[in-house]
Amino acid sequence: MAKTTIGIIGLGKMGGNLALQALEKGYAVAGYSQKLNPELQQAGVQVEKTLPELVQKLPSPRIIFLYIPAGSAVDQLLDQLSVLVSPGDILVDGGNSYWGDSIRRAEKLKAKGIHLIDCGTSGGVAGARNGACFMAGGDPEAIKIVGPILKELAVENGYLHTGASGSGHFVKLVHNGIEFGMLQAIGEGMALLSAYRDDLDVSTILKVWNHGSVIRSWLIELMDKIYTEKQGFEKVPSYIEDTGEVNWLVADALRMEIPVPVISQSVMQLFASRETKHIADKAIAMMRHGFGGHPFGEDAGIKHERKTGKVENEQTGFLYNRPKKE
Repeated sequence: MAKTTIGIIGLGKMGGNLALQALEKGYAVAGYSQKLNPELQQAGVQVEKTLPELVQKLPSPRIIFLYIPAGSAVDQLLDQLSVLVSPGDILVDGGNSYWGDSIRRAEKLKAKGIHLIDCGTSGGVAGARNGACFMAGGDPEAIKIVGPILKELAVENGYLHTGASGSGHFVKLVHNGIEFGMLQAIGEGMALLSAYRDDLDVSTILKVWNHGSVIRSWLIELMDKIYTEKQGFEKVPSYIEDTGEVNWLVADALRMEIPVPVISQSVMQLFASRETKHIADKAIAMMRHGFGGHPFGEDAGIKHERKTGKVENEQTGFLYNRPKKE
């Protein structure tokens, strides 16, 4: 029995790779994107020039995945699609939209008989291409139709209907917050390994950690891979960019009065990576100079005092006072 044709709007890294995977799983794929990708067309994706042409290519009930950046662009696209599709059709927002926006959008479309599934997608580009992790929120009626497709495009046990509209994107948002905390912890661990008094083989350490240790994970695997490719940390800029989703989660936690110190601090550290003017640091230096006469900038005498001010016994003193090999 032939599988249905699915639509995908946004054929970038995520949408494009999901299209390729769907083709391999036996689905026909009709797509629309502002940027045409000849490779996708060669692989068999029917890339349409307009949204009306895309909608016309899809059988009823239409299933259209959206993989575009979160924000007002999603509202604009849904408004356009709402006058093109029919009652009973299913729109799947696979991006990182805010869960509150997803609830509002689902209610608006439901009034027209159109289903909106908020589908958190994890696993990165490789997941989209080879099997992702899907967290889908929405009406059971629509989930009954789109759920089997998501399950087939997911890794084994990597699909879940999380509940009503908004729950899929909320679960994905919490996932992203946990991810930030894990990234921060691993990053701090790398800083500690690099500061040890003797040179350590970081790549070998990462490899052994990923074989049976408590912290074995895909993130440790990626850390080892990129560390080896870049030959250490020197060639990588410290500026960390992000699209702001975890900021939403921290704001949610404040409203819910749920303490999330690790996730919150990971966001603060990300902000700190972008700091170039260092106004807060300069302000602290001004006040320290005012109350204690502390110098501005480095001071050799104070640096020496910082290193030698604590007197330790013969058994422990050598651990920290020995200078690191350059």
